[in-house]
Amino acid sequence: MSHITEELDSQPACWTRAAQSVNLHAEALPAPGERVAIVGCGTSYFMAQAAAVLRESSGQGETDAFAASEFPRGRSYDRVLALTRSGTTTEVLDLLGQLKGSTRTAAITADPDTPVPEAADDLVVLDFADERSVVQTRFATTALTLLRAHLGLHTDAVTADARTALSAPLPPGLVDRTQFTFLGSGWTVGLANEAGLKLREASLSWTEAYPAMEYRHGPIAVTTGSTATWMFGPAPAGLAEQVAATGGLWVEGTLDPLAELVRAQRLAVAVAAARGLDPDRPRHLTRSVILTPPGTPPGTPPGMSGEE
Repeated sequence: MSHITEELDSQPACWTRAAQSVNLHAEALPAPGERVAIVGCGTSYFMAQAAAVLRESSGQGETDAFAASEFPRGRSYDRVLALTRSGTTTEVLDLLGQLKGSTRTAAITADPDTPVPEAADDLVVLDFADERSVVQTRFATTALTLLRAHLGLHTDAVTADARTALSAPLPPGLVDRTQFTFLGSGWTVGLANEAGLKLREASLSWTEAYPAMEYRHGPIAVTTGSTATWMFGPAPAGLAEQVAATGGLWVEGTLDPLAELVRAQRLAVAVAAARGLDPDRPRHLTRSVILTPPGTPPGTPPGMSGEE
C-alpha cells in the first residue's frame, strides 16, 4: 500500500480526533469578531480559501485568504493564521517573521520540531495527521475539520460521509477520463481547487477548477466526451444538463463536500495507478518549498518545488 493510500484512509479517525480537541486550541484560533487572514501555500492555500469563506459566512468576522507570498502588507488584521504542514516553507516563515510584534499570528502545523513555533505567536500541532507522502491529504482535511469544528460546523455526519467516500465505488468510467474539471460554490471553491491540484500532482492529469457559475462563461467550451465534470455541493440549475449535452461525464457531489474531496483523492490515486505512476513520488515535487537564499554557492539544490 502506498503512503498516500494509507494516509487518506485514516482521515475519518483524524477528523474525529481533531474535532474532539478543538477546545484545547481555542486561544490559538480566531475569536468571533476578529478581522482575520488565513494564509498557506499549495494545498494549504486552498484549505485557507475554504476556511475563510466558512468563517465569514457564519458571521464570525471578516476573513480573507491569501497565498503566503501574496499577502498584502498594507492591510491591518487582528490575527493572521498560517496553515503549514511542514513548518519549514520559506514564504510562510518569511511572512510570520515580518508580522512579528505587529500582528498576532498563529500556525497550524504537523511538525513542532521546525522553525514555525518560534515564528508564530500561537501554535496548533496536529502531529497525528502528519504524512510521509509528498502529496498532502489527511493533514489538509484535518486542519480544515479543526477550523470547521471551531466554528460549530462539524458534525458526526461529516465523518460518516468520509467513511462512505472511502468505501463506495467511484463512478464507472471515471478513471478513464483524460480531463477533469472540478466546480464549487462558496467555501467549496477552495475544495474544487484542491481536487484539481491532487489530480495534477499524483497522476499528471489535465485538470481545471472554477466557481460553478463561471464554468459556463468559457471553460465549458473545452468539455468533451473525455471530460469528467465534478460538482462539490449543490449544482446551479441546468448545469448538469448542459454538461451532459457536451458528452462529458457529470459527477454530482452527494456527500458533505469535504468527504467529496476524499473521493477526489481516491480518484487521483486510481488514475495514477492506471497510468503506471507512483503517487508517493510526484514529479518535480518535494515535501516543502525551501527557497535558496541569495549568495548560496553555485550547484546547491534550490528546492523550489513542493507540496505544502
